Amino acid sequence: MDKYSFLNAANTAFFADLYDKYLQSPDSIEPSWRAFFQGFDFGLESADGSGETIYIEKEAEGTVAVPETMQKEFQVVRLIDAYRTRGHLFTKTNPVRERRTYYPSLSLENFGLNQSDLSTIFSAGEIIALGPATLNNIIAHLDQIYCDAIGIEYMYIRNPEEREWIQSRINFNTNRTKFSPDQKRHILKKLNQAVSFESFLHTKYVGQKRFSLEGGETLIPALDALVEKAADMGVKEFVMGMAHRGRLSTLTNIFGKSPKDIFSEFDGKDYAETVFDGDVKYHLGWTSKRKSDSGKAINMNIAPNPSHLETVGAVVEGIARAKQDSHYKEDYSQVLPIVVHGDAAVAGQGLVYEIVQMAQLDGYKTGGTIHIVVNNQIGFTTNYLDARSSTYCTDVGKVTLSPVLHVNADDAEAVVHAVNFALDFRMNFGRDVFIDLLGYRKYGHNEGDEPRFTQPKLYKAIAKHKNPRDIYAEKLLSEGIIDKGHVAVLEKEYKASLEEELEDSRKQEKTVITPFMQDEWAGFVRVQEDEMMEVVDTTFSKESLTEIADVITKLPEDKKFLRKIERLIDQRHTMFFKDNKLDWAMGELLAYGSLLKEGYDVRMSGQDVERGTFSHRHAVVKVEDSEEEILLLNNLKGDQADFYIYNSLLSEYAVVGFDYGYAMASPKTLTIWEAQFGDFSNGAQIMIDQYISSAEDKWKLQNGLVFLLPHGYEGQGAEHSSARMERYLQLCAKDNMFVADVTTPANLFHLLRRQMKATYRKPLIVFSPKSLLRDKRVMSSIEEFTEGSFQTVIDDQEVKNKAVKSLVFCTGKFYYDLLEKREELKRSDVALVRIEQLFPLPVAEMDALIKKYNADDIVWAQEEPRNMGALSHILMHYDDAKTFRFASRRPYGAPAAGSATRSKRRHKEVIDFVFDKTKDNQKRKKK
Repeated sequence: MDKYSFLNAANTAFFADLYDKYLQSPDSIEPSWRAFFQGFDFGLESADGSGETIYIEKEAEGTVAVPETMQKEFQVVRLIDAYRTRGHLFTKTNPVRERRTYYPSLSLENFGLNQSDLSTIFSAGEIIALGPATLNNIIAHLDQIYCDAIGIEYMYIRNPEEREWIQSRINFNTNRTKFSPDQKRHILKKLNQAVSFESFLHTKYVGQKRFSLEGGETLIPALDALVEKAADMGVKEFVMGMAHRGRLSTLTNIFGKSPKDIFSEFDGKDYAETVFDGDVKYHLGWTSKRKSDSGKAINMNIAPNPSHLETVGAVVEGIARAKQDSHYKEDYSQVLPIVVHGDAAVAGQGLVYEIVQMAQLDGYKTGGTIHIVVNNQIGFTTNYLDARSSTYCTDVGKVTLSPVLHVNADDAEAVVHAVNFALDFRMNFGRDVFIDLLGYRKYGHNEGDEPRFTQPKLYKAIAKHKNPRDIYAEKLLSEGIIDKGHVAVLEKEYKASLEEELEDSRKQEKTVITPFMQDEWAGFVRVQEDEMMEVVDTTFSKESLTEIADVITKLPEDKKFLRKIERLIDQRHTMFFKDNKLDWAMGELLAYGSLLKEGYDVRMSGQDVERGTFSHRHAVVKVEDSEEEILLLNNLKGDQADFYIYNSLLSEYAVVGFDYGYAMASPKTLTIWEAQFGDFSNGAQIMIDQYISSAEDKWKLQNGLVFLLPHGYEGQGAEHSSARMERYLQLCAKDNMFVADVTTPANLFHLLRRQMKATYRKPLIVFSPKSLLRDKRVMSSIEEFTEGSFQTVIDDQEVKNKAVKSLVFCTGKFYYDLLEKREELKRSDVALVRIEQLFPLPVAEMDALIKKYNADDIVWAQEEPRNMGALSHILMHYDDAKTFRFASRRPYGAPAAGSATRSKRRHKEVIDFVFDKTKDNQKRKKK
């Protein structure tokens, strides 16, 4: 007797469901059944779809013939699985191009099925919520779900709960929403606004760049639906980033920016503010408050962005996280980040990969981001086939197992359905979702460009193609939802309102730029260079400092730590309570503690910042046995703010962008990014150029982000010596940032406190030490912390001014090298003056010191090559510097020598020349 005859009589739906589970996650199936299905798969492949009987082995019990009806059920399940996995390749999602052909197709023959099976009822219909159904109906259902106007990719998701949630949802509604007549008319209204706004600008501002949304207008009803539904689900704040295309329409039709203001920007008027350079209209940010249709109050933010595509994505994530940390700690989902990409950029810019890798990290997660790609299928002039190697521009989303929906941008209801799906997924699972909005670009890259130069065939098709509004209006007309004149009335009313706004804008003489996130910045003022030089009170009581020191120099007694950690913390206790000599790490940690006690949050991130690259900080200590993390700065007595410190992913660009956004949204948080080595900050150069140095001039944005950049020549080679201070100093102008190269723990303490205690915010670049972290000469007393303020210049207290023949200005670690040489030579006629703040340059203090010493020989000394370091900056910003004698390495292409021996020799040559001007290292022959 056939011991497997029960297969003939058993519930085939049960086996179909079990096989479906096996296909999705083999390890989730009981081992004997897994072996059975593996045997079936092998048999099916061997049979090659010929219809012959399949025999399989089940463990050691011999072979069994799988009944033909069961074989067919399994083959239908395989067909269903193929639709789930590959259906997105066979969709109707491209409005203006023929799709590429993919093999194998979803033809019946590829699954051992044929036309005669179409009328057969299969229990496999149960697993797609149809119940027992004919193969014909099963295929029709699958086509609707997977191969219509929406293609969905999700089968790579490893979490069964997420995968099953997606399947149950799309099986239930065939991946479509049945909108009510009122909802359909509302979608049409928003589509009309998108179409009419662009056509109005096209006629009023002929040939002007606006980066129109035409071809992707369904973005507007999509964003509208997203905001409305999210508000109903409890989202209070929206933070959005997008590049140029469609931005003006989004500002007006979603964020409520007055068209009058946009028209004023088109007219090219001057700005109302004197000290303000401004930016092009499609870069500007906006903040607004609006009520949803259901009466929910929502705060809307669209971040300003530069022309460097995708840069704003990192900033948006930082803004969102700052808002979550400040206002929504209990429920991050109440802040929703939305990033709108272009197809060429999302595929081509490596920053996108860095950002998606942040999505689930403790220091950077924001509860899930909705990514929408306005897919024009073209870059500036570059076809998509030349723009990426991946199948889709959104394939980067699969890195973090995010679902991806590809949607025909001509199908307004499919687009709105997709964003609703994405929102539900995000709110349920706190994860990213990508929507690929497949449309086209009606004009060239900008409205003055001729696209037929490079895509003549495509643009012939586009010229004949109806816009999404008219396509949707025809659909609603056929359904009896609207009458024939409905769209004409909508367009007439909307354009009449735009005409009124245009007339009002022409009455204004100047353009007024509204500050971004003004609520967060209430009480702060914008200042110019002279006010930046004013002393800020950064004193702190000895009693409070002692309380902080007591906490951060004692480990919990009930936990076991490494002996080295115990010794280090004990040494810190001795420093403060016995020796009254505090090192760099203590100065830094006490600065944070003092601010925490005064109610300022502190956030630090970067590569290896918890311990510190040079093992000096140890802001996080680990319990030896459990690796439990202890943050002593979060255990201060009484009330305190929050101390956040996170080791970052190995990224500079995205992490700096994130932290910049964080500081932008949280001016009462000391936000710090530390480079592993200062040299590595060049990985974030775009952020430095486009935001840090220029954002206040372009967008009226203040920002207090602090850079800590380890810098100093210790023979470690070209990539571990120079933070390239010359690059930052070259970017300095007027009042855009602070640049410092401090030499004492107390001065660092006051510098960091000044950053928060001032009534304004400026980016702060600090060239921080490496070897000085443990240098016994680099110590400060407790009194230097509790009294005084940040010193922009530190005078020489060891020499008498009347004896001085050479006055040497220097900065940073080089001071200690010169000091050591002076002591060796026993020279009392050389004054060593430290310039602690390089920008704004303390000109008045330098003038006073030159007058005080009245030396014949004034030297600018630096350890960097002549074409690097601060030399050119001093020449530019200090008129008297042209009479100085300059001591530096010769000009080099690389910042430092790779040979430690050569590096020491060059270093010595510079020092020798400082003390003996006859040893001019510029005149000696090269070695």
